[in-house]
Amino acid sequence: MRLLVTGGAGFIGSNFIRYMLQKYPQYEITNLDKLTYAGNLENCADFAANPRYKFVKGDVCDFELVKKTAKDCTAIINFAAESHVDRSIQSSGEFVKTDVLGTQKLLEAARVLDVKKYFQISTDEVYGSVEKGVFTEESPLAPNSPYAASKAGADLLVRSYNKTHGMFTLISRSSNNYGPYQHPEKLIPKAITNLLLGKKIPIYGSGKQVRDWLYVLDNCEGIDVVLHKGKSGEIYNIGGECEKANLEIVENILRALGKDKNSIEHVSDRKGHDFRYSLSCEKAKGLGWKRKVKFDDGIKETVEWYKKNKNWWGKLI
Repeated sequence: MRLLVTGGAGFIGSNFIRYMLQKYPQYEITNLDKLTYAGNLENCADFAANPRYKFVKGDVCDFELVKKTAKDCTAIINFAAESHVDRSIQSSGEFVKTDVLGTQKLLEAARVLDVKKYFQISTDEVYGSVEKGVFTEESPLAPNSPYAASKAGADLLVRSYNKTHGMFTLISRSSNNYGPYQHPEKLIPKAITNLLLGKKIPIYGSGKQVRDWLYVLDNCEGIDVVLHKGKSGEIYNIGGECEKANLEIVENILRALGKDKNSIEHVSDRKGHDFRYSLSCEKAKGLGWKRKVKFDDGIKETVEWYKKNKNWWGKLI
């Protein structure tokens, strides 16, 4: 199988490529990445020389390049996205361009080239916020940030290509990922790196906002399962079934690094801040996937990785 992975120099994409190259010795993977601030070739350094891996620098909005790069691919897996909510609140244009228009270019290339499978990597944020219960794949889309809206728009385009053109499409929506190689603008790596630098951790509002946390390799396994076993036109939630308030996450990291609550700094809440995300993952479990990494183990591994890799994250702050 030959895969085109877009956004493969980012956090989840690079972890996925590493996982797939190790698991499937016969697979060939091409990584198309624009290398924005969140794309980092150092994320791919350990497999860059693998003869089954190829890197192409480019923008998913460049249709001719996408078409050229996707030629003879078995599947396109689209991780490429602008993904930081705060940045989308400040300026949404790049989010619409990359997340929506970029997805359209990839879908059109897949259609023209008759690529066997198109796989869109999405997010639980497209569902919006829920006070009680859980989101299923049938829940209505109700995005509350420009980022989430751009991802929802992309998902609807994928659906349209499945219904209109009969294209084999898949969508996975994961909960909050954490683990190695995550950019330090996100909550967990920001908390870890700030503490390692002797800085305080900024917490939005009360810090009682609830997220479902998923170790990145569990998500990679879920994407692998959906790629090989998922049904065309279907959506699969991939969650950690590990709901924790942001403040609880930070307190866990404080303990891991021997710090106290004096290292927390409450700041003004984010505009339109979703209060709680929660996913039902029964469909993915029905394909044979299940979460393996417990949060306590995953957060310990993550803290240790950032402690040992200051040369990596120090350049990004």
